[in-house]
Amino acid sequence: MSDLELFVSIGLSEAKAKETIKNKNLTSNLKKVINEFPKTDQPLTKYGTLLYHLASKLKSQDFKYVSLIDSYIFENKLDTTQRIDCSLEYLRSLISDKIDLIELDKACGVGVVITIDEIKQAVEKIISQNKIELIEKRYKFNTGGLMQEVRKQLVWADGKAIKNVVDSQILDILGAKTEADLAPVQKQKKIKEIKPIEKKTLIYEPLSIEELMSKVDFHKPGENFKTDGYVVTTNTEKLLSQHLKETGGKVITRFPPEPNGILHIGHAKAININFGFAKASNGECILRYDDTNPEKEEEKYFTGIKEMVEWLGYKPHRITHSSDYFDQLYNWAIALTKKGLAYVCHQKQQDMQGFNPPPSPWRNRSVEENLSLLNDMKTGIFDEGEATLRMKVTLEEGKQDPVAYRIKFLPHHRTKDKWCIYPTYDYTHCLCDSIENITHSLCTKEFQNRRSTYYWLCNSLDLYCPVQWEYGRLNMNYTVVSKRKIGKLIESKIVNDWDDPRLFTLSALRRRGFPAKSINSFCTRMGVTGAQAIVDPQMLESEVQDYLNLIASRTMVALEPLKIIITNFDELNKPCSLSVPDFPSDPDKGWHDVKFSSVLYIESSDFSQNADKDYRRLTTDQTVGLRYAGLVIKVIKVITAGTTIEEIHVQATDVKTAPKPKAFIHWVSNPHEIEVRLYDRLFMHKNPEDTNQVPNGYLSDINSDSLKVVKAYADEHILKSPVLKNYQFERLGYFCVDFDSNDTKLVFNRTITLKDGSSK
Repeated sequence: MSDLELFVSIGLSEAKAKETIKNKNLTSNLKKVINEFPKTDQPLTKYGTLLYHLASKLKSQDFKYVSLIDSYIFENKLDTTQRIDCSLEYLRSLISDKIDLIELDKACGVGVVITIDEIKQAVEKIISQNKIELIEKRYKFNTGGLMQEVRKQLVWADGKAIKNVVDSQILDILGAKTEADLAPVQKQKKIKEIKPIEKKTLIYEPLSIEELMSKVDFHKPGENFKTDGYVVTTNTEKLLSQHLKETGGKVITRFPPEPNGILHIGHAKAININFGFAKASNGECILRYDDTNPEKEEEKYFTGIKEMVEWLGYKPHRITHSSDYFDQLYNWAIALTKKGLAYVCHQKQQDMQGFNPPPSPWRNRSVEENLSLLNDMKTGIFDEGEATLRMKVTLEEGKQDPVAYRIKFLPHHRTKDKWCIYPTYDYTHCLCDSIENITHSLCTKEFQNRRSTYYWLCNSLDLYCPVQWEYGRLNMNYTVVSKRKIGKLIESKIVNDWDDPRLFTLSALRRRGFPAKSINSFCTRMGVTGAQAIVDPQMLESEVQDYLNLIASRTMVALEPLKIIITNFDELNKPCSLSVPDFPSDPDKGWHDVKFSSVLYIESSDFSQNADKDYRRLTTDQTVGLRYAGLVIKVIKVITAGTTIEEIHVQATDVKTAPKPKAFIHWVSNPHEIEVRLYDRLFMHKNPEDTNQVPNGYLSDINSDSLKVVKAYADEHILKSPVLKNYQFERLGYFCVDFDSNDTKLVFNRTITLKDGSSK
């Protein structure tokens, strides 16, 4: 019988059956439910609705209960979809395979019969409590609430029976519907209330990662077994009980970076999810350095990782290292070998790679020989690459026997020369999670194919097994985040270091002036789904713009200064110092003084000798206003040296008497020279690693204009600015003070330009 015929045989329409077949999981579940249903001469159409509902609700851990639920449906013990849902809820709450059928019956209301008289009494009581409103609103009254109240009192009552009784009793009270009852409800026109205009104070409200993580559907501590795909053993109940005793039922997460590089924007999402979930659950988050590869680990990476976690606003409950557990991990490797679940292999790395490598000829060695060879590995008898310890397990992707230990004759930063064999991620990660009583092992989607190893290894060693949850990785266009590739950029002197503001490492984003709150809010906006996110930098930049718009003080800076001389300055009777608001849209937030004299500097782009009709700023025939000065200037003379404009002489008029100019521009007077670094995207293509778009590799895709250094003019009031202080250079963009600044030199990095239209 075909799937279509099978599904039609339980009462599905042909259209519904075809629609169901499109869903592979539902099709598989429904076939299982039908095939395990007790044999009967009666047509299955009698049970079709219930069987379909059961199939739609099944998870993989429910499969072992299908026959039992089917038999309950056949015996009419589960005669409603509600009872089926209750049966699944009860069975999922069991750790062991022992089922107390009496408790199951109780949970599902088996044998409980609610009579019509009971329904009538309950409905009458609830209607009497709402009778005044019912008579007032008549048939406009919402009866849904009444039926919900009855359902709460009589959980196992038939829904249709409740509705019939409600309708009948309302008819008895109100009588038949009148024309007024049948008339559509007239929408009342809302009278617009005129409210006094209030001054709005802009407050940046970033999205809250705690709020997001409080809504995720993760298991509760100790209820690991309720998670789809979790492997339950005979000792699971005992191990979970011990785990709860040690943790007090707290949520415990961890952020486990490798200390061989600097954290990037993708790590920011991981930090927010792990620390955010712990915080939302009043739990703890551990910062664990996964220091199992001494080859590239350096102290600067350890301190850099901790610094970035704290910069994002998180404080680890404690800091641990995988190397803290090296002795225990090795003892477990011996135990695994004794169980015949691990063996020493001499295949070369290249022979083990790929999707279908040949099986190891050493897979079936005796336990005694494997233990002896493992000890030889530990004591340095073998050279690097001559032997590995492999686990006898197959990953989801089909890869067989991942490596647990490999040989590296390198001193470790913490254990020094004690070890010459080091555990791999596949071996270490889950066991460290178990040691630290992690409740939720949160990781990115690419580790999903390691989940089988994770559960297998904990269970093989009879240890507490956490639950691994995966979420989609955050990737960014126009950049690379690989440690190796960033290292190559540094080595090739394309960027200066890991914190070069053109990169998307967290230290680079901080140096560029991206606030931590903006990054956290951006990560929250990405959500906690399984979908891989490849986003344009503009999404992050937009978050940064919105924040800096509210917190970055305004100041006037000329990036490409053009000298202006006001020839009639003395006649204007203007002060030599002007008070300027830090936030023009909200002057209450503070003011600063700027110098003002006959010699000013404007942006060179704010003057044009060959302007088109849409140009709104200064020309030989068009005036322009000076921000905050209350003046409009008009060109008198342009002094040039060849094709270069050296200075412009202008005449100024009070803004109150002058014709209204098309624009007002910023300026500086008595300025101080500062260095400004104008950063742009490092790469030309969205994906510089795509060999179709960039056949010569990412190093050939560098944007030659990704950094431009200019000598700019700024007002003296910003000279004492601390490192990383954010400003908006009016009409130009957002900038922050760089680490290279000192008492004699002020350096700014451009964080981001203004939104379109802001610089006109």
